[in-house]
Amino acid sequence: MKLLVDMNLSPSWVEFLVSSGFEALHWSDVGPAYAPDTQIMQYATVHGFVIFTHDLDFGALLATTKVRRPSVIQIRAQDVLPAAAGEVVVRALRASLSHLESGALVTVDPKRSRIRLLPL
Repeated sequence: MKLLVDMNLSPSWVEFLVSSGFEALHWSDVGPAYAPDTQIMQYATVHGFVIFTHDLDFGALLATTKVRRPSVIQIRAQDVLPAAAGEVVVRALRASLSHLESGALVTVDPKRSRIRLLPL
């Protein structure tokens, strides 16, 4: 699975995710820092990425556009650095792998994960 880490998450997620067996790229390496979410979604769709974000706007965009791609995994926690939330995120990624590959919105918080299949 290829993960595109959104600007609102630290670039340190890339190294953490790669060391956990995922392919990962931070948005700052491919696009402008202030790109609209629609541009990030388009890039992720064209290049086969799942978006990893702390931003609720991606869920809203998925709901309004009724698209099947890209999948989005969003973390909902106070501390969103890999040292605090990394293991929870990796568990959620592994548990929802098939859903993310076919189109899903996965919400992860420290206690549980929720999967919503696309389109919303």
